[in-house]
Amino acid sequence: MRILEPGLRRVIAPNPSPMTAQGTNTYLLGEGEVAVIDPGPDMPAHLDAILAALAPGERIGAILVTHSHRDHSPLARSLAQHSGAPVMAAGPSDWGRSATMAALAAAGAVGGGEGVDPDFAPDHRIGEGEIIAGPWGEIAVLHTPGHMANHLSFAWQGALFTGDLVMGWSTSLVSPPDGDMGAFMRSCARLLGRDDRVYFPGHGAAVDAPQARVDSLIAHRLRREEQIIAALSAQPGATASALAGTIYTDLAPALLPAAARNVLAHLIDLSERNIATPEGNLTAAAPFSLR
Repeated sequence: MRILEPGLRRVIAPNPSPMTAQGTNTYLLGEGEVAVIDPGPDMPAHLDAILAALAPGERIGAILVTHSHRDHSPLARSLAQHSGAPVMAAGPSDWGRSATMAALAAAGAVGGGEGVDPDFAPDHRIGEGEIIAGPWGEIAVLHTPGHMANHLSFAWQGALFTGDLVMGWSTSLVSPPDGDMGAFMRSCARLLGRDDRVYFPGHGAAVDAPQARVDSLIAHRLRREEQIIAALSAQPGATASALAGTIYTDLAPALLPAAARNVLAHLIDLSERNIATPEGNLTAAAPFSLR
């Protein structure tokens, strides 16, 4: 457990990986009665660490979940059982998908993305503009889809808890049908217009220059889009996997499947904008060409 600033503690789950950095960040806001953001994976050791981070006499009053990937939400139910606190989130794992993504999910056409917590169900659904008030102060809810449709961010005392939307150590994976590149770009643009003093992400260290980081992420995605369009111009009928192999030339082979998911998200976005089109039905292995 580490104290990040007055009234804010962080406990890191023991689930390090190339996708999670040192592990999932679980945050405890306030003193006496605290709010928990992102309980993390269903690991008994992490549950014990969260409870051990409480001072004598402290209790948990609310459990907030940014999104329901397996490294963020599964421990919520056990933590709720131990604490009696309600679990609050936007909705279950299929909540908030666009019509395109819902159709892809129903068809099973683009499986193979990030691990989703299929049984996640919050006690209370919360949404854009709501305030979660308690002894910890006021936590404002922002709907920030893109990494996942049910992704929320939480504003508190000038800080923004960004889940997996914006991180300092890595760009976010956008993996359809849960990830949506168009929504991701809109959420980033929204954050660019805010004046948060610091971001506390779901993985890795705090982001001390938030607007600069968001600006760099938007620029990165626009460059990647340009690369995909150029590659499609040279290779009509290429698949997401083929394009990833062409574009991500310096990436470890083990990470190429994740890169292909990002490329697929870009291709779907380009298709919705009438810039590219799949040949035949839209699937993870569909060939794409420019219109």
